[in-house]
Amino acid sequence: MAARDGNMEWVTVARERLSSLGWFMKCLKEPLARLANKQDQCTGAFFEGRFKSIAIRDEESLVSVCAYIDLNRFAAGVAATPEASEHTSIKARVNHVVSNGRAEDLKAAEAGSVAAVRVRGGLEDELWLVPVEDRRGLGALREGMRSGFTLGQYLMLVEYTGRMLRDGKAAILAGVADIFARLGCTPETWGVRMLKLSGGRLLGRFLAATRDKLRELAAKLQVRHLANVG
Repeated sequence: MAARDGNMEWVTVARERLSSLGWFMKCLKEPLARLANKQDQCTGAFFEGRFKSIAIRDEESLVSVCAYIDLNRFAAGVAATPEASEHTSIKARVNHVVSNGRAEDLKAAEAGSVAAVRVRGGLEDELWLVPVEDRRGLGALREGMRSGFTLGQYLMLVEYTGRMLRDGKAAILAGVADIFARLGCTPETWGVRMLKLSGGRLLGRFLAATRDKLRELAAKLQVRHLANVG
């Protein structure tokens, strides 16, 4: 490496690659494809297509994408429950809470009462994942996904969405209805968004819950319109 310190052309290329999502995916997928082809004693393309990169423009869309990813194995029938799905953030979050002896606090944190606000404090403070709830307004140092949206509520939402995707429908319980109200959407719009995420090819470069968000972004980018993949 020291011999290349003065090679500015190489340094420029290296910096571009370090900031390139496409280069990262190439480095990730190529050795996996070679290993799989070697095990199967075959040649040719292993992955069907390239990755799809979508900019998430609001908190509701962020929550929906997180839920979709956490439900991949459950919706496919590989896992019995969402929190039992290996290699998912939802399993890591639940395991972290249980290992700290705070399973009962997690159940209590589903509520939106003043008492629940105190109980759910610190549930994800030491977890490497970004916390679900943004508690900076309550003195927390770490930024979360959404203020007033608890980990317990996220688990309820994921469970509801999993039943909807697997069975085609799910009962709207009082707690779930309150979650949709907090997110500013309806079960119908949420269901449509999740079906689009799970049902096929995403269109466009941006994901937003409302057209107003896309219009705001279009004005910023000085383009006439943007396609909403959600």
